[in-house]
Amino acid sequence: MTPRLLLFRRLALAGVLLALVVVVLGAWVRLSAAGLGCPDWPGCYGHWSAGSAAENIDTVNQAFPHRPLEYHKAIKEMVHRYFASGLGFLILVLAGLAIANRKDPEQPVALPLALVALVIFQGLLGMWTVTLLLKPLIVVLHLIGGLSTLSLLAWLAMSPSRAPERWSPANAGLRKLAGIGLAVLALQIMLGGWTSSNYAALACPDFPTCQNSYWPHMDVKDAFVLWRGLGIDYEGGVLDHPARVAIHFVHRLGAIAAAIILGALSFLAWRRGTTPAVRTGGLLLGLVLIAQLILGPIMVMRALPLVLATAHNGVAALLLLATVRMNRLLR
Repeated sequence: MTPRLLLFRRLALAGVLLALVVVVLGAWVRLSAAGLGCPDWPGCYGHWSAGSAAENIDTVNQAFPHRPLEYHKAIKEMVHRYFASGLGFLILVLAGLAIANRKDPEQPVALPLALVALVIFQGLLGMWTVTLLLKPLIVVLHLIGGLSTLSLLAWLAMSPSRAPERWSPANAGLRKLAGIGLAVLALQIMLGGWTSSNYAALACPDFPTCQNSYWPHMDVKDAFVLWRGLGIDYEGGVLDHPARVAIHFVHRLGAIAAAIILGALSFLAWRRGTTPAVRTGGLLLGLVLIAQLILGPIMVMRALPLVLATAHNGVAALLLLATVRMNRLLR
């Protein structure tokens, strides 16, 4: 590996760590009801920092009478924006390095450029999240964009396995299962984002039952309407209780499906992997999966404490990274 390519991969790894921080901060902002801590974009109450807004609080409250400044929420939102901006700058640097090193046959170029386009779109989604008043579809798309950025950076940071892979029906099946596992996990993360953005996380406060039933009364039809028009403030949620129950319950069903598929992938990779890296990857995937399956029910039974809810989002990101790594190693 050339020095330039080594630098590129190390910066991509730094990007993975920074993207993970941004994802966790985003969850922390959303779960602490600070998503509209700054009701404008890219600044905060017309200023470039929450501190400047607080120093001019009388002017700020006159300009935004419908949403007086809450400094503790504003500072959370701005910290998230600062870290996201730093991540965007790092991705621009990676794209520049990729173009400069494009003659190296091992240097990826298309993917870093695609990341630049993705991070620009992600910035727009961040703006629309605020200007469209936490519309659930936009919030979920913003989450998907953040986790896609994390995944692509991880793919760039991971060197392809150079160990010889013997073709076999089991190997081919493992590759297919890894792809299915990634798709199912992505769908489950979307369901989690939909649950959070519609404030449905406490719709089923009991476990393993939901509303003291294994098949509660639900309004599935109203639960998954993606677009409800403009001008609606979604802070706190707008759905009736049966619709929120449906969202939460479907998310639980998705967790069961993801656990079965990723559990099978972990076990088969650990037992049948043809390289040490694949076997170790299977073991790590299994450990993160177990942690998430323990954390989810505890979070519900303890009425969604902020620390556990944020950790639930962070472990989901780690589970995604472990699944991406399995796909990278097997391909």
